[in-house]
Amino acid sequence: MRRISSGGEFEEKLGYCRAVVAGGFVHVAGTVGQGDDVVAQCRDALRIIAAALAETGTSFADVVRVTYMLADRTEFAPCWPLLAETFGANPPAATMIECGLIDPKYRIEIEVTALLPAQL
Repeated sequence: MRRISSGGEFEEKLGYCRAVVAGGFVHVAGTVGQGDDVVAQCRDALRIIAAALAETGTSFADVVRVTYMLADRTEFAPCWPLLAETFGANPPAATMIECGLIDPKYRIEIEVTALLPAQL
């Protein structure tokens, strides 16, 4: 098992790491991003996730599962073009959940699971 930290403020406070490589998969923790609106936050969260995936030798093309958590489900549609661009021809299985996030300033949190290339 391998643990990957991004140094985010909540990792130490809550006792978790950005990603864990185990069992042929990369499990990336729920990730929020900075920005003034849901699209900016989505873009930044994807940037953070991409960095964690890259550290494991994977990318969005290897993602098999994604969960989107939003404070307001009506804010999901503006993110769709960015998500379609990110996953392109390799769309993962996906779930969207409307829920309360850790801080009201956050509008979207994204969690992914990727298959390590050697497992394909």
